[in-house]
Amino acid sequence: MGYAQLVIGPAGSGKSTYCSSLYRDCETVGRTIHIVNLDPAAENFDYPVAMDIRELISLDDVMEELGLGPNGGLMYCMEHLEENLDDWLTEELDNYLDDDYLVFDCPGQIELFSHVPVLRNFVEHLKRKGFNVCAVYMLDSQFMTDVTKFISGCMASLSAMVQLELPHVNILSKMDLVTSKKDIENFLNPEPQALLSELNKCMGPQLAKLNKLLIEPVDDYSMVSFVPLDLRKESSVQYVLAQIDSCIQYGEDADVKVKDLDCDDD
Repeated sequence: MGYAQLVIGPAGSGKSTYCSSLYRDCETVGRTIHIVNLDPAAENFDYPVAMDIRELISLDDVMEELGLGPNGGLMYCMEHLEENLDDWLTEELDNYLDDDYLVFDCPGQIELFSHVPVLRNFVEHLKRKGFNVCAVYMLDSQFMTDVTKFISGCMASLSAMVQLELPHVNILSKMDLVTSKKDIENFLNPEPQALLSELNKCMGPQLAKLNKLLIEPVDDYSMVSFVPLDLRKESSVQYVLAQIDSCIQYGEDADVKVKDLDCDDD
């Protein structure tokens, strides 16, 4: 059985930086992971690339040959990937052992994990190949400046959760850049009624019923739970990794090992 993280989130949320830090920390403790680039527009990497979608198709080539813009070109690239899951991806996955750990660094176009089926079909292919997969949703902590933005981030995360139907870990990234930690702490484990009260203060009274409906799914699905990530602290990276490992049951089959021991008879 293989293991995989699907690292998703809005553009600029720190997905590639997270992948790079994760690789370095795992290398330090002697743990092997493989980072896969799924962004056809990527140019520079701070980690060794185990698999690269640009070997199949690149955004620059698509934009030049088809005359598409960046967003349309990227969607074309991802649809091309979807069409080649049985060929290119299967061939690449055959290079890895059954218990290998892959981390997929995905593009930041939100439609890829909110309503188009590309990544969903990609995940289903990984499952058929014997991978346990976890979605890792990155949200920039600097985005969390008020309750309305927090709810917006939660709704986007919930959309990805519904679309992909995977074990799901939300990460509040770039905590090392936050100037006021107290403001962020209010959103790590907030009280739903307090959220609703604050939201009602920001919005007009005619939206009170809508606000209540927005808070309910956030509370019901526990999507207000975010794991803070401070890349300056190795313990923070390891804690995040432990949460993800738990979701995909990594290492559980290796807890008990049978060893041949020479025992003297009494």
